[in-house]
Amino acid sequence: MKPLVEAFRREEAVLKEGGGAKAVARQHDKGRLTARERIARLIDPDTSFFELGLWAAWKMYSDWGGAPSAGVVTGIGTASERRVMIIANDATVKAGAFFPLTCKKVLRAQRIAQDNRLPLVYLVDSAGVFLPLQDEVFPDEDDFGRIFRNNAVISAAGIPQFAAILGNCVAGGGYLPVLCDKLLMTEGSGLYLAGPALVKAAIGQTASHEELGGAAMHAAVSGTIDFREPDDPACLDRLRRLIGALPPDRVAVSATLSPGRPPEDIYSLFPTGQSYHSPLTTHHSPSEYDIREVLPCILDAGPFDEYKSEFGQTMVCGYGRLGGVAVGVVANQHERRRAADGHLQFGGVIYVDSADKAARFIMDCNQSRLPIIFLQDVNGFMVGKESEQQGIIRAGAKLVNVIANSVVPKITVIMGGSFGAGNYALCGKAFDPRFIFAWPTARYAVMGAEQAAGTLLDITISALRRAKHEPDAAELEQLRRKVEESYREQTDVRYAAARLWVDKILDPPETRSALLLALEIATRHDDGRAFKTGVLQV
Repeated sequence: MKPLVEAFRREEAVLKEGGGAKAVARQHDKGRLTARERIARLIDPDTSFFELGLWAAWKMYSDWGGAPSAGVVTGIGTASERRVMIIANDATVKAGAFFPLTCKKVLRAQRIAQDNRLPLVYLVDSAGVFLPLQDEVFPDEDDFGRIFRNNAVISAAGIPQFAAILGNCVAGGGYLPVLCDKLLMTEGSGLYLAGPALVKAAIGQTASHEELGGAAMHAAVSGTIDFREPDDPACLDRLRRLIGALPPDRVAVSATLSPGRPPEDIYSLFPTGQSYHSPLTTHHSPSEYDIREVLPCILDAGPFDEYKSEFGQTMVCGYGRLGGVAVGVVANQHERRRAADGHLQFGGVIYVDSADKAARFIMDCNQSRLPIIFLQDVNGFMVGKESEQQGIIRAGAKLVNVIANSVVPKITVIMGGSFGAGNYALCGKAFDPRFIFAWPTARYAVMGAEQAAGTLLDITISALRRAKHEPDAAELEQLRRKVEESYREQTDVRYAAARLWVDKILDPPETRSALLLALEIATRHDDGRAFKTGVLQV
């Protein structure tokens, strides 16, 4: 696995270069810092920035030259000893313009901040909507306007929002900083609905950049901004002081406790290179392994109280501690097990008994207000006559119901496969995890590549035959390879991360530290909602 991780890290280093050296030089020539330089100056010394969505828009928008990280940097940092969500436009990428994935990435950051009552800091330097794709950016409920709607709702919820205009802030994008609680602006920046050229064309009026939207005008004439600053460093220093005026964070999670086993042991416990065959898929990742051996690399040293350990053994559920905080764990077992009736059950597959067990365990965690960690390496629900007659759909529906209605924080890590309804049943993105992480070995799909390729090939052949074309053996093999390669590309975890189906791709030994931070953020607030499921299939 290490070579795979190293390859991912090299690619991430390229993504962090944004628009490249020439674009960085142009930003510096204007007397401005880059987005990453601004974040480094904003956060406390000797602390790290926990970046989210780095892979956004990976290999997308190639017709427009690409948009590394969707032209915006998002993540969690510590400023003046307060945790904050930072959203920084990267002006080295198409002048910080908003692509469709830019909007979705900002919305995801806002969602995490809102769910966890995390103060938001916007470092604004954007040319606004990327006009060639305006139809995909502008109108819908998960597009540009939703960001401003969220600004207003987040403010009404009492979650602090700070904005610093450090460059361009034009057209509709001007509403974002003005909807925040505190607004700073540097000299040379611009805040206006329409620039000089557009004003001239629209109404025939001649006005300068400063008259329309300069920092001096907004400080003294319109009164729109709260603080006028000479440059980026002064603005960021003031921003740190303002954040420092917030009430101090109350932290319940300890980062100093030791795990039960060195996290680096994951490399040997989760080997790659062999295929694992189950009735549902030919798995891309390890041969059989015992998930209970992996758990000590993630949880605190101490007992793990496994729930119903002799029942529904293809799912491991239990109680442990993470950073001293009690948590529930729901994980796929990847060893074959024999049920009490003698039937062999394949690891990574959800059977009726394991679904029933997991559903009851999740309900108990909600009853006890315990956060839940989901560890996915799932091939899906068992199929076949026996499984259907035992009520696999009923059991799966119950599991999905309790996850959907959970009121405790949920954090998901996709270690290997995340196939079909198994993705839903272990809290995939659609089920509101506070954070969702993945390992480089993760794969997303409705089914395994070989099975999907066979299905898609049958459909393609049928279409050719309807067109009175009978493919020969060579053409069939070419079609099969083409379909399978396309499907494998789509199951790559980077494909998923590009579309924000996961928040971050982790080096597996980093899983514990990532979960410690995620749990710290997720336990900042409990809104006290009662746990209700509605009608359950029983």
